[in-house]
Order: sequence, then structure tokens, then C-alpha cells
Amino acid sequence: MAVPERAPRERMVFSAAQLIRRDGVSSTGMRDVAAHARAPRGSLQHYFPGGKEQLVNEAVGWAGRYAGDRVARFLAALPEPTPGALFALMVRQWTDEYESHGFGGGCPVAAATVDRAGSADSTREAASAAFTGWTGAVAGALTGMGVPVERATPLATLMISSLEGAILIARAERSVRALTTVARELGPLLDAAASGPDSGRGTGE
Repeated sequence: MAVPERAPRERMVFSAAQLIRRDGVSSTGMRDVAAHARAPRGSLQHYFPGGKEQLVNEAVGWAGRYAGDRVARFLAALPEPTPGALFALMVRQWTDEYESHGFGGGCPVAAATVDRAGSADSTREAASAAFTGWTGAVAGALTGMGVPVERATPLATLMISSLEGAILIARAERSVRALTTVARELGPLLDAAASGPDSGRGTGE
């Protein structure tokens, strides 16, 4: 993925997220980030006095916001938004990437969680906050489509955890099989939640 035109600090956070999603936290060095971002190595200390941990945490936060922001863009792309169609687009983001560019990358939040959850509390907390924000965005979209409020967050958790698991399996198998499977199998369940007798409670009806 090419580095878009951003300010130097933003480029470094973006680059850290891209390297973490490909190589994990342990294999991503500060020099690697500087090179990817086309930034002087000295600028890393200037912008991230907390060192690698601060940079990783900010990259995780960026990734969580990016995932949450994409929910609104997915909805805007749907002529008739439904929970199943939203999940299908969330999955398609990854099937398109893997079919076009290979299976080298995963979710930076998941990668940071695997690498650092047991050794860096601040990174675990950043990952938890990222998942919370993403879940909230998906849950908000579900309630807007008629899913009862009390079911929206559990279903959003199901969608995100199924997607993350399918991404992991897809990278292991070098196949999009798991991704297409979760989209196909969860779609009817998600749509049923928006069309049941209590669905109107999610939209104020």
C-alpha cells in the first residue's frame, strides 16, 4: 500500500500500522518505520518520545479508528443497507485485498494484541479501545437498520470476532474460503435480527 500524502508524524503512524499488519510488532523496527514513511530517523524520537511502545499504541489507535470510519462508508455504498450486506462488505474488503495482493497482511490491532497483550499493558489497552470503538461503530449501524439495541453490541462483537478469525485462517490457508464462509453463514442470522418482531425498538419505532 502506497503511503498517502500526510504530515510526517501521520505518515509514521500510518507506516507503523502497515508494517505491524504485515510483520507483527516484534519484527517492526523504528528504522523500518522511518524508511517506509520516508522520514528522517531522528524525527521518530521527536514525535514519539515514548519510543516504539508509543508509536505502536498510536498505530493501533489509528487502525481502530480506520475500521470504525469504514463502517459509514460501507453503509453509504449500499443501496439498501442490511446487516448481512454490511458484513459482506466488511469481509469483501479482505477478500479483495487477498485476491489482488496476496495474503501478506492482517489486522494491525489483532497483530499487536497477539504480540504485546501479555507484555505491554498500554498496548493491550490501546487494542481493547480500538476494538471497542470499532464494535461501537458497527453496533450503531445495526441499530440504524432496525436491530434491537440490546442485540446490537453482541452481534457487532460476533461480526468482528468472526471476521478476525476468518482473516487468520485465510492467511494460514492462503485461501479466502473462511472469509466467504462467514459472510454466507452469518448473513441470514444478522438480517433476521433486523426483521424480527422487536426490531423496531432499535430505531425508535
